[in-house]
Amino acid sequence: MRIGFLLVVLAGAVCYTYVAFVDLAFLTRTGRLGPGFFPRIVGVAMIAFTIWALVEAIGKQRDVNADTSGWRDAFILMGLAVGYAVLLRLFGGFPATVVYLALALSILNRGKHAQNAVMVVAIPSAVYLLFDRMLNANMPPALFELPFL
Repeated sequence: MRIGFLLVVLAGAVCYTYVAFVDLAFLTRTGRLGPGFFPRIVGVAMIAFTIWALVEAIGKQRDVNADTSGWRDAFILMGLAVGYAVLLRLFGGFPATVVYLALALSILNRGKHAQNAVMVVAIPSAVYLLFDRMLNANMPPALFELPFL
């Protein structure tokens, strides 16, 4: 599981570094350091440290017949994340987050229905109150408005 995670992080680091080198200028027209200076350093460091961690993880891997239930959960959560993105666009931030958390917690936190129910209501409510009411930053808008929200 760790190796798969590190490979995904490495792919993201490579994409980030590519954008830093291709799209962002290293120097400005006046010869000063430009917007590409810091992202290039961060990108190269991310790649180097991720490769280092990946080599260590591969070296520590001893059991080839490891439990694959972690991979199953990871793929299910990736599918839920895609579903969350679709729900976010269709129904907005609050209902999409409630549905996503309910499904994700039912998979990850099996058997703790009361705790899951409290978290499913409390987390989106706190995010809504923080962003929409206190910071005046609206939640993502819905394509279809729900009559009860």
